[in-house]
Amino acid sequence: MLLSTHLIQIGSIIVSALAGLALIILRIRAGKQPVSLRKIAIPPLGMATGFMMFVFSATHIPWIWGIAAFLTGLLIFAFPLIVTTRLERVESDIYVRRSKAFVFIMMTLFVIRLSLHGVVEEYMSIPQTGAIFYLLAFGMIVPWRLAMLSDYLRLQKLES
Repeated sequence: MLLSTHLIQIGSIIVSALAGLALIILRIRAGKQPVSLRKIAIPPLGMATGFMMFVFSATHIPWIWGIAAFLTGLLIFAFPLIVTTRLERVESDIYVRRSKAFVFIMMTLFVIRLSLHGVVEEYMSIPQTGAIFYLLAFGMIVPWRLAMLSDYLRLQKLES
């Protein structure tokens, strides 16, 4: 039992690291193509399907924990992404201006997440830990994408 829990934790770290690396690569590549309303809106909408995990009782957590995780993502982790993500107009297209700090910020957020993961797992099960970090990530991506949407609409209005 202890060995399987340890293997699940290691697997979770590996999957998280690969997902983080994929995110960094995708964000860097995305800066080479114009952004659209659809490209801004799809990630949080796609991520919202993760709320289906709460159908399963193993992921149930107290409401206060869920709200705290969401607000932590919203108020703390989204801030560096919002500050370093800017859109710019190039001729008739709008691009995400690449920030040199983006990779550093994503790596720092990943290290913080890994550090907190061990602490959180002492108090709850692995599925509950996944639920907490999902809510934290969702709380982070929503304001970041809303800020991008605001910039996008402002730049579109300037063209009109």
